[in-house]
Amino acid sequence: MLLVGLCMAESMRGMRLGSQSLESDRGVELASRQNCDFRCQVGHTFTVVFSSEAELPQTWECSECGSIAIRLENGVEIEVVGLEMEEKRSHYDMVLERRTREELEELLAEVLAEMRERRSRGRLTA
Repeated sequence: MLLVGLCMAESMRGMRLGSQSLESDRGVELASRQNCDFRCQVGHTFTVVFSSEAELPQTWECSECGSIAIRLENGVEIEVVGLEMEEKRSHYDMVLERRTREELEELLAEVLAEMRERRSRGRLTA
C-alpha cells in the first residue's frame, strides 16, 4: 500500500494540477459549425466560425483595423440590408446618445467635487 502511494506521488510530480484537465475528448460530440468569411474596406479578409444553426451576421468588426467588414458569399460581398455603413462610433458618441452635454457637465462637476473632498481628508482613492 505504501509503495502504491509512493508511485502515485512520483507520477503526479511535475504535473500542473488544476491548470490542465486530465479528461479526454473521447465520446464528446462537437456541435456542427460553419465558417463565414468577411472582408473589410481596407481589404483584410478573415474567417469567423459560427454554429451551423446561427443566423449569420451581415457585418463583423475587422480584428486588424477595427473597421466594418462585410460577409462574403462565394468570394463576393453580400448586399448589406437595413444597416447604415457608417464609421465606428466612439464611447463618447454613444454616451452623447444617452445624455445631454449639460447632464455630462453636471456629473463631471459632482465627481470632481467628491474627489476634491476625499483629497482634503487625505484619502486619494474611493
